[in-house]
Amino acid sequence: MAADAGEAAPDGLCEDAATSQGERLSTEASTRRPTIREVARLAGVSHQTVSRYLRADTTVNEALQERIRLAITQLDYRPNLAARAMRNRKTGRLAVLMPSGTAVSSLGMLAGATTAAREAGYDVEVVILGDPMESRARRVLELADYGVFEGILALTPLPSLPERATRGSTPIVVSADYDDQMRSIGELADATTSAEIIESLAAQGHRRFLHLAGAYTHTSAQARRQVYLDTIHRLGLESYGVVDCDWLAERARRSVLDLPDDCGVTAVIGANDLLAAAAIRGALERGWTVPGDLSVTGWDNNPLGAAMMPSLTTVAVDHERLGRRALGRLLAVVRGEPEPEDDGLITQVVWRESTAPPSV
Repeated sequence: MAADAGEAAPDGLCEDAATSQGERLSTEASTRRPTIREVARLAGVSHQTVSRYLRADTTVNEALQERIRLAITQLDYRPNLAARAMRNRKTGRLAVLMPSGTAVSSLGMLAGATTAAREAGYDVEVVILGDPMESRARRVLELADYGVFEGILALTPLPSLPERATRGSTPIVVSADYDDQMRSIGELADATTSAEIIESLAAQGHRRFLHLAGAYTHTSAQARRQVYLDTIHRLGLESYGVVDCDWLAERARRSVLDLPDDCGVTAVIGANDLLAAAAIRGALERGWTVPGDLSVTGWDNNPLGAAMMPSLTTVAVDHERLGRRALGRLLAVVRGEPEPEDDGLITQVVWRESTAPPSV
């Protein structure tokens, strides 16, 4: 057999012979799993070269890559990750665990985590935990016992497991950003940036505010309400009230329509962009101008906010950055490196046309 440097096909191995050999190996492998040595024999290379190819080693030239690829396809070869893990504790795979349910923000977080993993040379598999909360920790430990993953990142709380744990040789990192109903918690529910909005509006001359709150079953709604109240108190401003809108646009619209003409409210802080947009509609329906008579802000940076008239001042949440940050913590544990330092808030105010100094 030729050496890896050139890897020319062995003398006398013609195309028909290779096809015949492939058919024979395929028949032999029909009742068992093909091995890397059989792939090497069919491709006319060493098993070390096949191993380098599977690791995406760039030293394997294009001609050899094609021969190995064809051999893998013909034999339907699949690397035995469990065996590889037993051999060298390396599988090149990480698991990201999420609760069942849907959340638009999760797409951005997964994109960030996947990108960070790929840049570090890992593939990511997403595992949805449909188990009851109390049994999820056991399920995660079972995943670790399989030996297929080099590390596991949980984006939901795992009762009875600390934020950092190790099962066998598999590290488990908990970054609790979603509860069991896929609602934002932890850093994802942080409302600190609401204070910046109120501070800026106060600097422009606003003194009396109204808050349109979301559903308090969401940690994010609770946090935004509390930061609103705390900031109003800290700055010596006035709150006309908090309206519990439960994320319903009609409640937000009606809350503005029902404001007395002499209420003195010049700024409305919406818990999300939907409530803010409904507030603007209510203001326009009663003949008020935005931002002339009423400044309005939202949260989430929904793309429609930029297309509105007036465009909506809001808070953008960098979900991809949060996903990268969480995956970075897992990589640090996998590599035995210090955990990366926290690089600040993932939220930023996007100032647009719906806010301005009060007209009076």
